[in-house]
Amino acid sequence: MDVRRLQLLLELSRLGSMRAVADLTGLSTSAVSQHLAALAREAGTDLLEPVGRRVRLTPAGRRLAEHAVTILAAVDAARLDLDPDAEPVGTVRVGGFGTALRRSLLPVVARLATSHPGVEVLVLEHEPLESHALLEDDDLDLALTYDYDLVPATVPATLRRERLWSTAWGLCVPVDDPAPDGDDLRRWAAASWIVNSRNHADEDAVRALAAPAGFSPRVTHRLDSLDLVEDVVAEGLGVGLFPLDRPTGPGVRVLPLAGRGLTLTAYAATRRGREAWAPLRLVLELLRAGAEA
Repeated sequence: MDVRRLQLLLELSRLGSMRAVADLTGLSTSAVSQHLAALAREAGTDLLEPVGRRVRLTPAGRRLAEHAVTILAAVDAARLDLDPDAEPVGTVRVGGFGTALRRSLLPVVARLATSHPGVEVLVLEHEPLESHALLEDDDLDLALTYDYDLVPATVPATLRRERLWSTAWGLCVPVDDPAPDGDDLRRWAAASWIVNSRNHADEDAVRALAAPAGFSPRVTHRLDSLDLVEDVVAEGLGVGLFPLDRPTGPGVRVLPLAGRGLTLTAYAATRRGREAWAPLRLVLELLRAGAEA
């Protein structure tokens, strides 16, 4: 099988349309169609099926696209071994939580635009459990995830994860709350608590913190946005976990958890064996460099 045609099949599985593949590669849609038809003949099975005016991958086409990731990674590795100046080219699908996308990924995207214009990054916001599932289904190439030290996440064996950075979290309370710190959580035993709506890690961490203080938190609000958490706390509607290093508005303050601290760690996760693919390897290298800086 022609590896250039495998690349087209892989891009079609990611982008979803012949037109998008044509725009990415600079080919005409007719040329893309002809290459994929030739690939089907080489594979000896139908790879595409019509759906209205569009096409989609058959089950065999999806399986071959999954194989193409590994095959093209091996070809890229061989090319890089023979030609260290070979230029990475391709589309990298990255899913992650908002803070990591802003803090870690967007600087990488800006750098790639000038240093490696042939590498395109698709950005999708997902919570860790969602990202892990999408990685396992090969609907993402890279996931930026997190967990808390008090409640470590369980990662599927098919995935590989590496640490990027860590940050301490505290308790976000209204600015007029008289508490000097968050050491004695019993002060807020009767409060309404705010946790994430799409991931259970926040709630698990809140309950792990509250248990030694002798109470079960009353979880009332479930919010994804830290900006919204801050607004809800400022209105006096509840309290919730918040990063200590994030600037806040005038209506709230963040108390350190002096007695039993809480640390969030961000990770870069990939499917095992895929990190050798040149565009993905480049993005990972830039993420590491940014985390170290």
